[in-house]
Amino acid sequence: MRKSGLDDLAAGTWTLGSYRWERTALLSRFPAGEMFSVHCFQHADSGEPIRWYVNFELPFTRRPSVGIDTLDLCIDLLAEPDLSSWKDEDEYAQVRRLGLVDDDLHALVDAARERALGLLQDRTGPFAGGWPTWSPDPVWPLPVLPDGAGTAAAEC
Repeated sequence: MRKSGLDDLAAGTWTLGSYRWERTALLSRFPAGEMFSVHCFQHADSGEPIRWYVNFELPFTRRPSVGIDTLDLCIDLLAEPDLSSWKDEDEYAQVRRLGLVDDDLHALVDAARERALGLLQDRTGPFAGGWPTWSPDPVWPLPVLPDGAGTAAAEC
């Protein structure tokens, strides 16, 4: 299904669907102008770290009252507490074949991969100081998207 989804993305025949995040807590950082975001997965109950996840994507743009838009570039870096590995290289190769990532964009992705690896190896940027310890106040209500947010996102 994931591979056929890439064909749909390339053909412009994809549709936006609902999804609810479950089973882990997730802290995310989207550096402005960068071609990747950084996510820290944690056990939902204990807050214990599971892994860092670096998602390579187009730089985000803000959408009033809805959040951000970006495009996943189908290559990711998993940084477990004891090792790092690349994820979805086959999907990245497919989006290259489909023309979603041309040579110019590929060069930008390669440069972003090097920057992200450098930050991870040097323990700087989002990786400085170990695992994040911030968590939302448990009395805060769950956020709710405004009416029409799904329609606005589907029209992009």
